[in-house]
Amino acid sequence: MAVDKNVMVFIEFDGDRIADVSLELVCEAKRLADQLHVEVEGVAMGFEKQHLLPLLGQYGCSRVYYTNDKRLACFSSVPYAEVVAQTLTRYHPQIVLFGATTMGRDIAPRVASKLKCGLTADCTQLKIGSHKIKDKEFDNILLQIRPAFGGNIIATIVSPESMPSMATVRDGVMKMVDPDTLGDVAIVEEKCDVPDLCFLTEVLEAVREEKAVDLKQARIIVSAGMGASDPEGIALVKALADVLGGVVGSSRPVADAGVLDRCRQVGQTGVTVRPNLYIACGISGQIQHRAGMEAAKRIIAINQDPEAPIFSIAHYGIVGDIHEVIPRMIKAYKAKS
Repeated sequence: MAVDKNVMVFIEFDGDRIADVSLELVCEAKRLADQLHVEVEGVAMGFEKQHLLPLLGQYGCSRVYYTNDKRLACFSSVPYAEVVAQTLTRYHPQIVLFGATTMGRDIAPRVASKLKCGLTADCTQLKIGSHKIKDKEFDNILLQIRPAFGGNIIATIVSPESMPSMATVRDGVMKMVDPDTLGDVAIVEEKCDVPDLCFLTEVLEAVREEKAVDLKQARIIVSAGMGASDPEGIALVKALADVLGGVVGSSRPVADAGVLDRCRQVGQTGVTVRPNLYIACGISGQIQHRAGMEAAKRIIAINQDPEAPIFSIAHYGIVGDIHEVIPRMIKAYKAKS
């Protein structure tokens, strides 16, 4: 079995389903693997989750190494990291992708430390390219792109002498392709060689709480920034969202201030969205926020500052006070509909 140098994805389960971020990363891994003329693999673990794995084949995964053990039914940092490290050591992928989730951010650094390889966090873009260091040229390596220095620059990070190159990517950043129902995946059962002493904790009960809003699935999002964070402004944003049949989002400062729930935050440290329509109300448009919404099909920006960065990516820009503009938008929409 030719397995060396492939692109591998750490597969997470979300209850009785494969997490969306893992499917998104499989799609991205397929794009990278096609450029490298290699295959996509997955590494997964849990207890009695085998029936979920065939879905991976529909998104381009050729094989998945699955460790089935009752001790792995609930996430635990040390044993999960140990299983991933053992799998990478055994099959030698050249690229490994993790979701920048609570789980991925926990185990990815542990694996990188154990294997002494590079890891770049919260990538917003991945490319295959070349890089030259002094007189040495590295071809077909992973270029890991992410905002740096507080979002003031976009940095391209490479670890050409690291094997594998590892990166974490936030949920929603990579686009999911349509599944191919004829796609197939080989499931390779792996033995759990992690000793009991690595299981430092025992999960007595797992409680799942549903999100108040799912911004990723929303087709219309009306987001509030600090320019719309007063009670009247928030009420207007909610009214506009209701009229349009959309949902309310926010920038990070609004979420940090507790004005709106954290689950509504759009941006690099929030949710990445691709709605049909995104209306930014009183949002300046710093790079961290733009990273989470610039892929929207249509962007309308409302801001009093004509120099606000949000206007650089907006399809339609309105310079004005949201307290005056939004009521007019609502009135015009109601009149037309």
